Amino acid sequence: MPVGEAPIIDEIDRLRAGQYDLLAVLLGRSPSPDLLASLAELKGDGSAIGLATSGLAQVAVMTDLHSVQREYFDLFVGVGRGELVPFASYYLTGFLNERPLARLREDLRQLGIEATGEMSEPEDHAAIMLETMAGLCSGRFGTEAGADRLFFNRHLEPWAARFFRDVEQAQASRFYRAVGTLGATFMDIEAEAFGLDRVS
Repeated sequence: MPVGEAPIIDEIDRLRAGQYDLLAVLLGRSPSPDLLASLAELKGDGSAIGLATSGLAQVAVMTDLHSVQREYFDLFVGVGRGELVPFASYYLTGFLNERPLARLREDLRQLGIEATGEMSEPEDHAAIMLETMAGLCSGRFGTEAGADRLFFNRHLEPWAARFFRDVEQAQASRFYRAVGTLGATFMDIEAEAFGLDRVS
């Protein structure tokens, strides 16, 4: 690809990247007033992902900034630890900074993807991994076709849907219950689509 030329991304991959970006933002920090307002305007159709999107829009309308900030803290930060631990290593081994993080770092290095320093968390934080998938889907990283499938199968499929279901069912979840539903639905759709690719 010539230097400076943007990759050609089809509409489905553009929408996938947008979904990954949205989930990454929602897990990376508590929503801002502008984000809540934007979420309240989302529209969905009758599909599973459309219904989950509509559900998120409805709860965003009823959510105030203070309550969602507190909810985010209780779920993902906490005093010592939040109700949930949004790291691949923890979900896959029960401990932080374990082998899944080392494998992820090696794969990121091979893909030529470096941390921007915007988040202080290890790279296996759910928000960072979802943002990486957004970049792979959208062509932002200039990787080869199929890199998103390989990354998903290796680093997200083993745990991400389970994590989002835990978000959906967490005691502290109110606004984030809808985020969990959207994330779990989207992870299931991605896993099914990539599974069909393997069959064909």
